[in-house]
Amino acid sequence: MQPIISVKQLNKTYNNSFVALENIDLDITQGEIFALLGPNGAGKTTLINIICGIVNPTSGTILANGHDIITEYRKARSNIGLVPQELSTDTFETVIASVNFSRGLFGKAQNPELVEKILRQLSLWDKRDSRIMTLSGGMKRRVMIAKALSHEPNILFLDEPTAGVDVELRQGMWEMVRELRKNGVTIILTTHYIEEAEDMADRIGIISKGKIILVDNKNTLMKKLGKKQLKLHLQSPLTSLPEELNDYNLEITNEGIELIYTFDTQSEQTGIALLLKKLNEQGIDFKDLQSSESSLEEIFVSLVRN
Repeated sequence: MQPIISVKQLNKTYNNSFVALENIDLDITQGEIFALLGPNGAGKTTLINIICGIVNPTSGTILANGHDIITEYRKARSNIGLVPQELSTDTFETVIASVNFSRGLFGKAQNPELVEKILRQLSLWDKRDSRIMTLSGGMKRRVMIAKALSHEPNILFLDEPTAGVDVELRQGMWEMVRELRKNGVTIILTTHYIEEAEDMADRIGIISKGKIILVDNKNTLMKKLGKKQLKLHLQSPLTSLPEELNDYNLEITNEGIELIYTFDTQSEQTGIALLLKKLNEQGIDFKDLQSSESSLEEIFVSLVRN
């Protein structure tokens, strides 16, 4: 199956010799939610802007739904909706006029029913006749999403879409994103709320210093790179580990009253039963234990640091 977005050997070097992107290869399949994660300055927005035709690449090829973004710009761009990171709206226009205008820019005939549906989904229908300048930051963000959806794209880029949006509106926004995915729209998002990516994304891509360092299915990524820990709260503090426990990945913390055992998530045998037996043999008693798994945020931070 042909990817809906195909990026091959993409490079971007600015006139000051700053290398923003280097040898980017990335395929995104139709109907998935793809989260692009990376620290500030990693190249996320540059990559999105190149795919959307806002910034010119230095070299490489990009296809959007089979159309080259350079030689078939109009066809490629008509497939794409973009919600940029910066708030940029038609300040003096009304909400509904701005959304209708965005639809017209792509040569689409007026469709009042569709525009009403989009505005209702984004809780903007009651504000349709309000000038955008009178809206809150979160409302303006939703107007930008409505404008991006107005021409019925099958690819939607969301660059930090929930920045400045309160929790309730953020949840409503993600419900709408899930509904779009059900209808076959491909979603590419960047976010600093990594728990959103963990909750929403099918696949995760991590970019650092202009390079894609990893792309994987979210669940596979967390299984391969995550770690599980067993924390034991001891009856009496420990100052050091007996030699008989040196083969276990153990760490004494919290002034000796906690023992943390880290084990491989992919191993069939966790070693927990044998560890507890060894602890009993050494007279090390515990009063409580709890297990935990790595979050996507911990995996992300570890990858970027390494």
